Amino acid sequence: MPLPEGPVTLTPEQVRELASGLSHMRHEINNHLSLIMASAELLRLKPDMAEKLVKSIVDQPTKISKEMAAYSHILERIVGQLR
Repeated sequence: MPLPEGPVTLTPEQVRELASGLSHMRHEINNHLSLIMASAELLRLKPDMAEKLVKSIVDQPTKISKEMAAYSHILERIVGQLR
């Protein structure tokens, strides 16, 4: 998606939607990073749980990418409305 070439004006509703989406994305990414940290710590303390914990760790980057993509869609929709 090409960026606007000049200044853009957002409505208060668009700013609220972007801020809300960003807040949600930050919260969800923090949750996924917390799961990675908790799983890594448990793995160190309980190596017998390795299979389950490694799966949890490996699943998180995909979930983070999905959260970022969802916000990107909101941003692209709003920027697309400005043309």
